Amino acid sequence: MLKVRFFLFILLASLFVSASGQPVDPDRQWPMYRGNYASGFLNNVNLPGSWDIKSGTNIAWKTKIPGLANSCPIVWGDDVFVTTAVSDKDKVAVETGIYGSITPVQDSSVHQWKIYCLDKSTGKIKWEQTSHIGVPQQKRHPMSSHANCTPATNGEYVVAFFGSEGLFCYDMDGNLQWSKDFGVLKSTFFLVPDAEWEFSSSPVIHENVVIIQCDVKDSSFVATFNLKTGEEIWKQERDEYPGWCTPNVYYDGEKAIVVVNGYKHRGGYDFKTGEEIWRMSGGGDIPIPTPVIGDDLIYFNSAHGKVSPVYAISKSAKGDITLAQNQTSNEYVKWAKLRGGSYMGTVLLYDGYLYNARWNGRLTCYNALTGEEMYSEKVGDGNSYTSSPVAADGIIYIADNDGNVYSVHAGPEYTLIEENKLNEVCMSTPAISENYLFFRTAGHIIAISNEE
Repeated sequence: MLKVRFFLFILLASLFVSASGQPVDPDRQWPMYRGNYASGFLNNVNLPGSWDIKSGTNIAWKTKIPGLANSCPIVWGDDVFVTTAVSDKDKVAVETGIYGSITPVQDSSVHQWKIYCLDKSTGKIKWEQTSHIGVPQQKRHPMSSHANCTPATNGEYVVAFFGSEGLFCYDMDGNLQWSKDFGVLKSTFFLVPDAEWEFSSSPVIHENVVIIQCDVKDSSFVATFNLKTGEEIWKQERDEYPGWCTPNVYYDGEKAIVVVNGYKHRGGYDFKTGEEIWRMSGGGDIPIPTPVIGDDLIYFNSAHGKVSPVYAISKSAKGDITLAQNQTSNEYVKWAKLRGGSYMGTVLLYDGYLYNARWNGRLTCYNALTGEEMYSEKVGDGNSYTSSPVAADGIIYIADNDGNVYSVHAGPEYTLIEENKLNEVCMSTPAISENYLFFRTAGHIIAISNEE
């Protein structure tokens, strides 16, 4: 029996070995949007306090990535993955600022949707694959791109989602395993269907299952697929406005639950069967942020329309838990702030405090358990912030759209520690790995590191 157990241990350990032969701890990877289940933090990583792009100080490497994309980098072992959409004729740069126009970019050129694998220590491109070639089936917002969805990996496979252009699964060497076509996923403004803004919900991998949330103009749904084969496991239709939320997973006891943000239908689904567990309506009517889990609570925020709430909801939620008008708690909603949520940014739960970073750069810190506001301060002097905050070793990193990165001391009192510059537009959330902080800018992946 001991020999059998030892063999199984060696077999399982072999699944988490990097290309260099070094063991990989799955809990210390950054495998999907905002890291491990969108937690947004990783400690004991030895990041530099400052850097300088021009002199190269604390810049490990800077690799040019063609095309236009707002997707974020992910990291597993020695590999960094990123997606993009490339066209020689789509020359309209991504707009920054508090951009009010709803008119999409008028471009009908042929694009190539690509996924890249880079060496984490050198930035060298290890492989690239073209997932799809064609004219985009949806137009993009001036602040958007045709590659907004962050890929996801579990160390055996990497999944890239390009909305109407399909869902693609590769092995770690870049060999296509399977793909899915869901038809045209109409990501539009619900009041103005001609305002096409492109798709932007990233896939999630949990226990060898791919989870996607597709809240679109027609036939919204959430679905799961076998990671190895692409076979559909379940699909639930949703009555929901178009949104750009990435799903997440939490446990209520031993039951895994897929949780989604939304306006008409925020809620949870049984991970195994797709059965609805709970639901809630209300909030910003164009939801974008991802739910975040911790302290036996699920944290949501959103902002568009009449209200911009932040919610703390119990993992044990069941049934319809919608708040009555002006209500801020009920049996399952532990606390709620009806104003102040973020339109773009996902909240950060870190060391007992919840941080909400708004589009205008205002950072609000709450006691995560009680909802007590600790402070609300403007970070830096940027005019727009779409990147979500991340944290490491007691420091919160917030990037504005012009590529200024602000380091803020974590805790109940606001202290700005440092301001560093990327010298390029930055719309994406950074990734954190051992000794590295990765930024996706308009033209590059930039690796910040103390390492020589």
